[in-house]
Amino acid sequence: MTISTRLNEYLDKNNIAYKTVPHFHSTGSISTAVASSIHPKNIAKAVLLVDHDGHKVMAVLPADKKICISTLNEKFNASYQLIKEKDIYNLFADCDEGAIPPVGGAFNMTVVCDDLLDTLDGVYIEAGDHQTLLQVDHEAFKSIMANAKHARFSEEMLH
Repeated sequence: MTISTRLNEYLDKNNIAYKTVPHFHSTGSISTAVASSIHPKNIAKAVLLVDHDGHKVMAVLPADKKICISTLNEKFNASYQLIKEKDIYNLFADCDEGAIPPVGGAFNMTVVCDDLLDTLDGVYIEAGDHQTLLQVDHEAFKSIMANAKHARFSEEMLH
């Protein structure tokens, strides 16, 4: 598997240009950054949330940051919490477990995008497996996130 079928169809339908970036197998966004020699601030990752009504939301943020759910809840007057991992796999059946493309539009999900990604010249996104990233330029990423809500909701990750 390389590119998720739904992601590929979405990118084609919306005329979004990208380059594939193969890398050694990785199991998380930071290890993907290491495997691909790309700074983690340039890799967008997806964190899946659910609100009190059961509505699913994809939060998209830089790989070198962690989500601050309380900030999101405050900014959007919501009560988001992380989706249980077992529920994620059903939503992304055409992706390897844990390799979720941060493109909510391809999966009919509402998206919130961290402002830090909006300023980058280019962004790398997970393709749906653990060995491929897609590189998109600023305009392509802007198009992918056109229907997203934008806010600053990430914070430094302490290692």
